[in-house]
Amino acid sequence: MTTTRFAPSPTGYIHVGNLRTALMNYLIARKAGGTFILRIDDTDPERSKEEYVDAIKQDLEWLGLHWDRVERQSDRLDRYAEAADKLREMGRFYEAFETPTELDLKRKKQLNMGKPPVYDRAALNLSDAEKEALRAERGNGVWRFKLDHERIEWNDGILGDISIDAASVSDPVLIRGDGQVLYTIASVVDDTEMGVTDVVRGSDHVTNTATQIQIIEALGGTCPRFAHHSLLTGPQGEALSKRLGTLALRDLREQGVQPMALLSLMARLGSSDPVELRSEMAELIDGFDITRFGAAPTKFDVQDLFPLTAKHLQSLPLADVADAVADAGVPTEVAEPFWAMARENITTLADLKGWWELCRDGAEPLIADEDREFIAEAIALLPEGPFDGETWGTWTKDVKEATGRKGKGLFMPLRKALTGMERGPEMAALLPLLQVIRARG
Repeated sequence: MTTTRFAPSPTGYIHVGNLRTALMNYLIARKAGGTFILRIDDTDPERSKEEYVDAIKQDLEWLGLHWDRVERQSDRLDRYAEAADKLREMGRFYEAFETPTELDLKRKKQLNMGKPPVYDRAALNLSDAEKEALRAERGNGVWRFKLDHERIEWNDGILGDISIDAASVSDPVLIRGDGQVLYTIASVVDDTEMGVTDVVRGSDHVTNTATQIQIIEALGGTCPRFAHHSLLTGPQGEALSKRLGTLALRDLREQGVQPMALLSLMARLGSSDPVELRSEMAELIDGFDITRFGAAPTKFDVQDLFPLTAKHLQSLPLADVADAVADAGVPTEVAEPFWAMARENITTLADLKGWWELCRDGAEPLIADEDREFIAEAIALLPEGPFDGETWGTWTKDVKEATGRKGKGLFMPLRKALTGMERGPEMAALLPLLQVIRARG
């Protein structure tokens, strides 16, 4: 059975880059009728916060990305310790004591000699006595996985055939000196024991994948199918890394972005398929194909979300937005005609408040000097009300007969006088909702 996972670290709020990974894994699992695991990568006790665990769940629920089960890596430390012991017994795990400064000097020396800046495995030559002396002086060392220096190859779901020379990669650190288990081994153990069959993640993980394939094989596991999606850039191709903090999902939600607008964009962005607004998750699932995504950096513009949000809102019945309409102050008895009028003229639900204030309080009339007499005559012909859907047509017909004006010269000055705006909703729908018409004064 197809099993995928999303493994965020609870060290901050998830952003659009994280969402891309989560959504692809979710869609693969759901399309295959498989399992989607939410796996909290909380092996760093200093940086992991429970409030971020809660926030991750809230954001995924807001989007409708429902997981089948939750796993926490902090509950599985014994499994990682067992895997580490197994690697030690196999001679594939060794302790190293270099300081960050020493490692940096080694890298610079190798680069100056025209060699790849990989760890030189000096720790393998330490005697037991030398190790004891270093532990006494510096504390426990880090534990590195000893790579077999051969080519590591796999067929990537997006990038195609990948081949990496393990000799060009440093033996990865799997356990820090303070005992903290790092993602590289924790993920391997989890993926193997949880039966994960497909892993989609960012292209910045390609080298990690190469080393993890060797760790999986060393531990006797089965490698999942890997796919590495392109990284997002800004609309001009600029790096998004410094802006991701402002593209947190909860910030987008606060700005009024609708879940289906965001999902519709992210499920197609970077693929050969056009972005099309979908009304429900099932459509995204049915149309998803990981092989249609490309390797080139993918431009993301947050502004693209707002036309999609507006289009989505236009399709919704009152029942789906009743709370937002009520929050804008709209009385229940006019909620239906108000929503019918407003939904074609909003970008986000926050815009409802402004339209209701116009209906409730009226607008400052916008009247050109040459139209003042015309407006005064027209307003005198406006019936007292209450208004209905026929009032606008009847009134403008009377005004046309009385003044001789027609077309834009008739309708535009009336709209500006009643709403203070040059464009907006159909006046036949808006006029019955206007509780105050300042132009009367």
